[in-house]
Parts: sequence; C-alpha cells; structure tokens
Amino acid sequence: MVFAGWGACSRIIIASMQKHIVIDARIRRSSTGRYTDRLVEHLQDIDHVNRYTILVEPDDNWKMHSPVFKTVPCPFPQFSFNPLDQLRFAWQVYRLRPDLVHFTMTQQPIFYFGRIVTTTHDLLMFHFIRRGTTPAPVYWLKMKLYHFLFWWGHRKSDRIIVPTHTVANELIEFQPFTKKKLAVTLEASEPPIKAAAVKPKDIPDNFIMYLGTAFPHKNVLTLCKAFELLHTSHPDVHLLLVGKKEKHYLELEEQIASFTSADHIHITGFLPDEEVKWLYSHTKLYVTPSLGEGFGLTALEAMAHGAPVVSSNASVMPEVYGDAAVYCNPKDPEDIARQVAKVLDDDKLRNQLIAAGAKQVKRYSWKKMSEETLTVYKSIIG
Repeated sequence: MVFAGWGACSRIIIASMQKHIVIDARIRRSSTGRYTDRLVEHLQDIDHVNRYTILVEPDDNWKMHSPVFKTVPCPFPQFSFNPLDQLRFAWQVYRLRPDLVHFTMTQQPIFYFGRIVTTTHDLLMFHFIRRGTTPAPVYWLKMKLYHFLFWWGHRKSDRIIVPTHTVANELIEFQPFTKKKLAVTLEASEPPIKAAAVKPKDIPDNFIMYLGTAFPHKNVLTLCKAFELLHTSHPDVHLLLVGKKEKHYLELEEQIASFTSADHIHITGFLPDEEVKWLYSHTKLYVTPSLGEGFGLTALEAMAHGAPVVSSNASVMPEVYGDAAVYCNPKDPEDIARQVAKVLDDDKLRNQLIAAGAKQVKRYSWKKMSEETLTVYKSIIG
C-alpha cells in the first residue's frame, strides 16, 4: 500500500510539473525548415517531462519516437493575409490549450495571445524582396501587411530566438523593443552524408561549386560574372551551380548565355544526397557569394566534407565561418575572382582551409541548439 501510494503520488507530481508545448513545424520539409526538423528530433531525446504537440502539414506523416510527442495536422497556409485563415488557425491553437507555443517562423496568427516563443531566422524580406510582376499598389499593400505581421509577432512574443548575433543586432536596430526578448541559439551543419558517394553524370573533373537557390540575395549572377573573369586565367576550371531549376535559375541561364565562359557554367538542377556528397568531396573549392543569410548552412556542410571555402564577407558569414574561409566583397566580381584564384593556386592555403573547416563545424551542434531552446521554454513556463 505504501508503495502504491508513493507511485500515485509520484504520478501526481510529474503531472503537475508537465507543461504542454506546441511547436509549429509546418515549414519543416523546406530548406528553411531544417532548423525545425532538427529541433523537434533532439527535443524528443532531451525532454521527457513536458508534453509536446507538433503542428504539421496535412500530408506530412512525420513519426515521433518519444511518447510525450504527437503530431497534429494543421491545414492552414504557412503564410496568409486571409483573416479567415488567421482566425481559424488561432482557434485551432487555443483548442490545444498550450502552456507555450513556439512559432518557428515569424509568421503566426494575429489573434493568438498566449505565451509565445518566435524564431526569426533573418530580415531578408526587408532588403531583397522584388516586386516582379506584382502591380505596385498590391505590392505596397502586401509589404505594409508583412511589416505589421513582423512587428506584431514580436510584440506578442515572450522571447524571440535568432540563429546568430549578427541577426540579433540587425533586429535590435530594426525593432529596438526586441532587445530584452532575444535569445541566440546557434544552428549547426549536418554531419557528413552517410550514403556512398556517386559521381553525377557529365560532371567535369576540374570544378568549383555553389549549392542553393538563385534568389536575388544569393547573388549568383555576380558569381557568374566573377567566373567570367576567372575563366581568362583558369580556362580549364568549371563552375557548378547546384539547385532546383526554378524561375530564378531559368532567368540566370538567359543572363549568362552570352558569356564567353557559358559552356563552363553548369546549372545541374536538383541532385540527390549521394551525388552532392561526391561534389563536396571533389570540388576544388566551395564558394558562397550571398549578400545576406540567417546562418549559412551549405558552406558549413561543404567544410564538413573537406571542401575549402571562399565566402562573401557580408551578413552573418564572418561570424559563422570564422577563420575557416577566405572572404571576398560579394558586390565586386573582380574581388570574388581574385580570392577564388588565390585558393585555386595555393595548395598550402587550400589544406589550411580544409583543416580549419573541419574544426569550425565542430563548434556547432543541433543538440546544443535544442538544449538552449528548451532553456528558453523553461524561462517562460518554469
């Protein structure tokens, strides 16, 4: 009886300690969603007390390995100005009766007013978004609404998580009231790809590479202009641009068609992990010319596979890559070409960068990021 009573008592104590945390993970299957995916995976290993509900897209069959975690389909768009979507999404969250909600993107329902943690990855929307074919009045209205949602989400949040000190400083300058709410939880590189490396078809032996989208802030056209200059002194080198062929890459193909180096620039489209692994392992160097990032994961992944890195000196890159990269001015094609040539022509420097990169990636850990996030949760709900 004593033991039975103690067992019942312990269950009551545990239940009283347990909090219900909801995490919006609808973004997790996108490239930006890797943060959310790794966060939830590691939280399952480190938090066995609190109860979690993970909001996922209706067709996402993500399986949890912890009994205190469960997924719930959330049918609303990841980003919507529709008032009905806003109201219905807020109502779904309220019905879950959470002690805390973690929105892993800044976008969140206007009408939810519970305890909130918001992750803001970057401020790129305010610097690099293009109007495109959107009529000017519509574009103006959308940006005004986005500014409001960005401001309102941070106003409602108890804490705001950002991936780097650089983004923290940018946000403080943009919204000074966020200063006392901020927590920096550094992200991490993926470990080296486990699958056996497979050489993609029709890939030249002597190449440098970039992996990612061709969105404006990625600055890939400037990289191509730099390669045009590099081609005069290194005519046997090829440039591989690895990423899904969407409209930005199709536009880029048209823009570089007249380059003298056009037949040495290869837009590969999407490649599977085992082929990406081969490219990382065989490239002469990896180059990232971006004008802005929230963290900059792909160059770290290249380092993890033994590739030397030439990086833009803008935004978060110097903070994240430290001494493990050679830096260039991303707005100056001549400087990009000069720094790439410097690494290509100096085997000693290449080896130094490879060794420094291997050390740099060890500074970051998804598990540590998740532990720090859990500390943020506890600072709000105990």
